[in-house]
Amino acid sequence: MNFIGKIIGFILGYRFGGFWGAIFGTVLGHFADKKIYEMGSVSSSFFSRSLTRQQLFLQTTFAVMGHLSKAKGRVTEEDIQLAQGFMSRLNLDANARRMAQEAFNRGKQADFPIRQVIREFRFGCGRRPDLLRMFLDIQIQTALADNHLEQSEKQLLGVIAQELGLSQMQFEQMMAMIYASQQFAAGGQYQQGDYQQGGYQQQDNGYQSGRSYRTSHGDNLQAAYQVLGVSATDEQIVVKRAYRKLMNEYHPDKLVAKGLPPEMMEMAKEKAQKIQAAYDMICKSKGWK
Repeated sequence: MNFIGKIIGFILGYRFGGFWGAIFGTVLGHFADKKIYEMGSVSSSFFSRSLTRQQLFLQTTFAVMGHLSKAKGRVTEEDIQLAQGFMSRLNLDANARRMAQEAFNRGKQADFPIRQVIREFRFGCGRRPDLLRMFLDIQIQTALADNHLEQSEKQLLGVIAQELGLSQMQFEQMMAMIYASQQFAAGGQYQQGDYQQGGYQQQDNGYQSGRSYRTSHGDNLQAAYQVLGVSATDEQIVVKRAYRKLMNEYHPDKLVAKGLPPEMMEMAKEKAQKIQAAYDMICKSKGWK
């Protein structure tokens, strides 16, 4: 984020108000920097126009959704309905919905330059890890929405993660955590390692959902650990550190300030609520205060 506002605020505040004036000026400068960042424009060679970071996030989201749908070989009616349902969930106005539909259709094209688009997106977002992880989180959730993950989809998600700066291990962990989050929210059957072994079993043509829902405290507790990326044997300080890190990454207000479209704030809130619920369940089971 820019620091020019803070610097100017500090100098002017100190000149006219001494020490406390400098503090007050720095605070005002901080808010000015945030507003300048939010309103600042970024360039995109693919979208061929200057966009705000929030517009870039929204359009890139739907373009990549379209490309993921095409990765299976063809875009089905179910894929289109999922995209339209996502647009409705975000309560997009007519103009934003039109832009999202255009981006989705462009993403379906065979010559869609996925690596270029993601690189420009990463640069436009200022390489902010929390914002980039939120973007990947949305794409993974979308890919898992139909309970069927093709190998081609997983490979494409891996390419996206790579261009966003994640290692293969970080990507696999994130996939497992998101899958566990879905199981935890549904209160369904889950065993640690399900993502690799049972939840999505590899078939001849990809990954087929093997989940069966059964309300079980023990199963859901295992999912809660995986939501936080920890294990049942980890000490309280380790679990708390993981919880705080995730809550900071998915803080809705912080994400919006960094470029997340306001329409997606509810998704960030839902993510934070799942993290909170998982942590609360673990603490209760362990008797931690």
